[in-house]
Formats: sequence, structure tokens, C-alpha cells
Amino acid sequence: MTKLELIERIADQYDISRREAEVAVNTFFESIVEALKRGEKVELRGFGVFKVREKRAMVGRNPKTGEKVQVPAKRVPYFKAGKDLKAAINGGNG
Repeated sequence: MTKLELIERIADQYDISRREAEVAVNTFFESIVEALKRGEKVELRGFGVFKVREKRAMVGRNPKTGEKVQVPAKRVPYFKAGKDLKAAINGGNG
């Protein structure tokens, strides 16, 4: 499912304009991103948790040349699925 398909589905299901659904979806995603930028976790009960993980600096290799490359430390988003989501995907056996 794409973002556009999600917007269309919300608009159809709740009988609102596509524009209103787009604003709602964009606000939802922006809220998650802003919380993660602040280092907060976002917990959606039954769905899952979004967190930021710290990756340490390391020495990598350029796959073409084999040359060593310094890879800087960075923060990466991480999602852990909740129990209810896992159960729904696995037909209730999650």
C-alpha cells in the first residue's frame, strides 16, 4: 500500500475529502518523525513501537575497490511490531 492509497482509503472510509485525509496522514507521519528527532519513542499500543537506535562508528569497505572507509556514527529509525499486529499477520497465532 502506498501513501496515496492510504489517503484514498481513509477518505472513502470516513467520507471526508482527499485533502482532509492527506492532511491527517501527513500530520501523523510528521508527528512520528518529530518525536524520533527528539529522541522519544512512539508507542502505538497493539501496533508497535518506533525508536531511534544509535549505530557506532566503524570501518567499512568499498565493495568495488576493497578500500577501507570510515563510516561515522549515526542514528537510525527502528520499528518493533506489537503483539496484536503479529497476531493479525499470522492469523491469530502471533
